[in-house]
Amino acid sequence: MRVSELMQGLEYIKLQGSLEVEVTEIEYDSRQVTEGSLFFCIPGSVRDGHEFAPEVVERGAGVLIVEHPVSVPEQITVLQVPNARYAMGMMSSVFYGEPSKRLTVIGITGTKGKTTTAYMIQSMLEKTGHRTGLIGTIEIMDGVRTVPAANTTPESVLLQRTLRDMVKNGLDSVVMEVSSQGLMLDRVAGVDFDYGIFTNLSEDHIGPNEHASFEEYRGWKAKLFRLCRIGILNADDPYYEEMLAGHTCQVVTYGRKPGLDYCANDWKLHSEDGHLGIEYRLSGKAEGRLMVNIPGKFSIYNSLSAVAVANEMQVPFDVIQQVLTTVRVRGRVELIPISDAFTILIDYAHNAVSLESILETLRDYQPGRLVAVFGCGGNRSKTRRYEMGEVAGRLADFTIITSDNPRFEEPQDIINDIVTGMSRTQGEYIEIMDRKEAFRYAILNARPGDVIVLAGKGHEDYQEIKGVKYHMDERELIREVLEEADVSKICGYNNRYFA
Repeated sequence: MRVSELMQGLEYIKLQGSLEVEVTEIEYDSRQVTEGSLFFCIPGSVRDGHEFAPEVVERGAGVLIVEHPVSVPEQITVLQVPNARYAMGMMSSVFYGEPSKRLTVIGITGTKGKTTTAYMIQSMLEKTGHRTGLIGTIEIMDGVRTVPAANTTPESVLLQRTLRDMVKNGLDSVVMEVSSQGLMLDRVAGVDFDYGIFTNLSEDHIGPNEHASFEEYRGWKAKLFRLCRIGILNADDPYYEEMLAGHTCQVVTYGRKPGLDYCANDWKLHSEDGHLGIEYRLSGKAEGRLMVNIPGKFSIYNSLSAVAVANEMQVPFDVIQQVLTTVRVRGRVELIPISDAFTILIDYAHNAVSLESILETLRDYQPGRLVAVFGCGGNRSKTRRYEMGEVAGRLADFTIITSDNPRFEEPQDIINDIVTGMSRTQGEYIEIMDRKEAFRYAILNARPGDVIVLAGKGHEDYQEIKGVKYHMDERELIREVLEEADVSKICGYNNRYFA
C-alpha cells in the first residue's frame, strides 16, 4: 500500500521523501522493523520513539511518522503529524482493510465489571450463531487462536491486526474491553464501535504514568460515547451524567430505577447446594425472570448491560436466560463446585478495595463461616499488605495467609507484613506459606455452610519467584488436593467440576 493511501484524511506535513513509496508493514516497535516498513515514532513515558529513527532506517524502514523532525537520509520519507498515536490508529485501520467496519464491535468501559460483562455478551452471541471474538484483560480470542493479553486494550497496530485476523477467520462480531488508557492513548482510533457500554466508575488508575486526577480518568472514559453509535449506560451510577458529556450516540439505559430501558427489580440472593447467585425480574424493553450464576449485587448490573446488548442484537430471551444461569468467568468470583455443603470460589481480588468488596459481597449470603485464603505480591507497597490483612481480619471469620507472587522478596517477609495488618483486628488466622497446602487445609477443614474465597491470582496461571514464572493454576491445585485426599472426609463432597 502506498503512503499516500495511508495518509488520506489525516493532517500532516511532508518533511522529506515521496508519498508514492510502497509500505509492506507498519510497526511501532523498533525491534520488529523489516525492509519496507513504516515506523511510528511514538513519544513514550520511558523512551521517545524518535530516538530510534536512525536504527529503524538501518533495519530497512522507508517511511517515518514523526511529531518533530529527525535526522535521517534524504531518500527516507518523513511525515510530521500533530499526534503520532492518533495517526497510528487511523493508519493501522486503513492498512489492515478497516476491519472494524466488517464486524459488529461492542466496547465496554468502566472501572469494574468489564471482563465479566464481556464474557456474558460473547456467550450470548455465540449461542445465537454469531461468531464472536474477544479482546480483554485475560485473553484475546480471534476465532482460531487464544493468547494471553498483555494490555486490556492492545496498541492500535496490534488491535487492528487482530481485528483483521478475526475477519479472515470468519467472525462477524467482537466484544472488547476499552480501558481509559486505551482511550487516552488513541489505541482505539480507527475502530468503528457499534455499541459502547458503561459499567460503573470509581477511583482507579490515578498516579504517575496513568491519570493525573479522577476528573481526567472520568473524562477519558466518557470518550467512548463520542465514538459509538449506541451507548448502553448504567443510569444508577453517580457519574452517569458525566459519561454523557458531549455524547453523540443513541442512549440506552439500564439499572434499578423505574422507567429505564432495562430495569431490574424484585431481586433476591440465591443460594443452593454450594452455588451462590442472584435473581431479579427484568422489565422495560425485555421482560422476564433472570437468575445469574455469579454472586453479588454487582452481578445485577453486569448482567443487565449484557442483556441490553443481546436484546438490541435480537438474541432470544431464552438464550439470555440460559447463559446467565450457567456463566462462569475465569478468576472472577469463579465457582469451583466440589461440594454441596460448602462453597469455594476463585477471585482476582488483589488489593484492599477489591478484597473488601468480595468479602462484603459474600457476607451478604450469611455463610456459616467466611474463609479468606490470600497472599500479597512481592516488590509492591507494604501498605497494601497491611490494608489487606486488616480487611481480612475485620470481614472474614477465618483467614489462611499464604504466598502469592513473591517475586524477589522472601515469602515469609510478605506474610509477616500481612500479619501486621491482621493484628489490628480480632480476626483468627493461620499461616501456610505453600499455596497448595493452604488450599488443602481450607478444603479438608471446611464446614457446612462455609464460603471459601481463594483471592489474589484469579485467572493467572503462574507464580513468579526470583524473576521466574512457574506454572501454577489454582484449579489444578484444587484437583491435585482432591486426588490426594480421602474425599470421604471432605464436607459434602460432590465433584461436579473435575468429574
